[in-house]
Amino acid sequence: MNIAKEVASRCTCYRAKHWVVIIKDDQIVSTGYVWAPRKTKDCFERGNCLRDMLWIPSWQRYELCRSVHAEQNAIINASRSWANIFWAKMYIYSVKLDKDWNETMIDALPCFICRKMIVNTWIDEVISHRKDDTLRTYKVDDWASEWQVKDMLESDDQYCWKYNIK
Repeated sequence: MNIAKEVASRCTCYRAKHWVVIIKDDQIVSTGYVWAPRKTKDCFERGNCLRDMLWIPSWQRYELCRSVHAEQNAIINASRSWANIFWAKMYIYSVKLDKDWNETMIDALPCFICRKMIVNTWIDEVISHRKDDTLRTYKVDDWASEWQVKDMLESDDQYCWKYNIK
């Protein structure tokens, strides 16, 4: 988790810092953090957050964000280096930023879009750093199994609401 926290210094999001480390066979195979797509301007370079300008609440409408999520970047970076992430473990750490750039730890969970991508990569486990400074392990197969029983849009934590909004 300390390595994941260090990776976050490169995040380019006004709202939060999310970072990911993918480990396989006790070796780091990829890292990812929130940032704009290559060769495009991020929110800091533009001087604003598009989702703030559109009054979009946190944990909603991720498709309207300029950035690529940390989980997505970690998966993309693994593929760019031909790393095999089948049965790997993904570690996630997240903090929310207020208007004064103060950090508040939040439960680190992949959003619904990232969760679908993680299921398709065959990553085995997601280890989430929690706001109470504990770790929680999620078996990725459990997400897929739940979606076989009920529609994936029925998921209670589709946008991590039940964990982060209080």
